[in-house]
Amino acid sequence: MAGDYSHRRRPDPAWTTQIHRALGSARRIVNVGAGTGSYEPTDRAVVALEPAADMISQRPTGAAPCARARAEALPVAGGAVDASLAVLTVHHWDDPTEGLAEMRRISRRQVIVTWDPEVFAAELWLVRDYLPEIARRERGLATLSAVVGALRRPTVEPLLVPADCTDGFLGAHWRRPEAYLDPSVRAAMSGLALLDQGVVEQAMARLARDLDDGTWLARHGDLLDLPALDLGYRLVHAVHAPDGRDAAGSGAPP
Repeated sequence: MAGDYSHRRRPDPAWTTQIHRALGSARRIVNVGAGTGSYEPTDRAVVALEPAADMISQRPTGAAPCARARAEALPVAGGAVDASLAVLTVHHWDDPTEGLAEMRRISRRQVIVTWDPEVFAAELWLVRDYLPEIARRERGLATLSAVVGALRRPTVEPLLVPADCTDGFLGAHWRRPEAYLDPSVRAAMSGLALLDQGVVEQAMARLARDLDDGTWLARHGDLLDLPALDLGYRLVHAVHAPDGRDAAGSGAPP
């Protein structure tokens, strides 16, 4: 279920800035569940780990070296890197608890992008009005609460979604509803690609009708004036000392 990630999932500049700030002064970084390499710093030493060959094949020329590996068994020595990074991937892992423990084992700093499903379901009209099946599926996923529970004294920051977001994750097109009608756009969103496609097609037919007759605009026209929206995406980061004790000021990058 890779879709055209290299084209559709381009790092958003605002998210890039926030994620790289959370990495602090880390120079050696492992990107866990790295996919096609979104949000990997280019000015630091990065090694990417990704289990899916189809994702690795879409990594661009010049991207960080990437090896096949699962989050639950990272081929990295304990404490070997300054930071571990995981962007919108934890919910795909077979055992998120073990994968997050592995991130703690190999690095002093952990930086993870996930989301709050309660905020997501309440704020994204696509879920609320057309595909509540997404919210029902998310109840079984490892999202914000799982990540926060696995880290030591984590800091949680909102990641607002810009109106012109360049990354094609599920909530990216909140102000561009017609984008969801494009099957190639949907294919790069696991939240849609993993649903029953018959259900998705019916929902998209309703959306198309609502766009044509002005129903969507009447309901959500106020969104067109907003530069960004909080849809529940969250940046979680934590720091702990090599001996496992919490480091002073663990939430703040140096």
